[in-house]
Amino acid sequence: MRQIVLDTETTGLEAARGHRLIELGCVELLARRVSGSHFHHYLNPERDIDAGAQAVHGISIEFLADKPRFADVADEFLAYIKGAELIIHNAAFDLGFLDAELARLGPSYGRISDYCTVLDTLALARETYPGQRNSLDALCKRLDIDNSHRELHGALLDAEILADVYLALTAGQGALDFFAPEADTSTDRAAAAQLSLGERPPLRVRFADAAELAAHEARLAAIDKASKGGCVWRRIEAVAAA
Repeated sequence: MRQIVLDTETTGLEAARGHRLIELGCVELLARRVSGSHFHHYLNPERDIDAGAQAVHGISIEFLADKPRFADVADEFLAYIKGAELIIHNAAFDLGFLDAELARLGPSYGRISDYCTVLDTLALARETYPGQRNSLDALCKRLDIDNSHRELHGALLDAEILADVYLALTAGQGALDFFAPEADTSTDRAAAAQLSLGERPPLRVRFADAAELAAHEARLAAIDKASKGGCVWRRIEAVAAA
């Protein structure tokens, strides 16, 4: 399966109020491995950047002055993600901005969902770790992923980190490789042959002592007293004794 881990940086928090994309970063996964292919552009938003947003990503409007507009890279971007599964942390945020940019280009461009499917790692993390903080930084700490080089947010850097987070979150979901070469088990078989049934030590059987039996009986009596239908273990003992 081809997967694209995606992140964006923006001029502000609300696409509906005219905020725009200023950075777009994608990392490709093939068969759950980082392929080395990526898509990355800084974008001229043709508007100011909110001070709060700039404090997060450190990108200035002066830096973006000579960068391409989204319209200039849209076709290349859509060709890159087409047919893949997008992996995004808090997907609603990034998709809102991407769909708004596509809408500016005209109805023929449609929406991101027309080109690929989407997996939201925030929703996945909330299912895996309910009631806990599931920001990208929190997941890096929990999953022992080094993000010490992340002083400011950046779309490509965050996509690279998210790729590691996603692979760690879904580590048990990899497909079995039925076509892998058969391992050499001759050594294991020889070791097993040395432990024939006759050479193995007998299993140790441990019976409850008097104190443990008394504690068990006291517990059954307490359950029998508290339960309206009586203790189920008492009924099982009676059937077994009959």
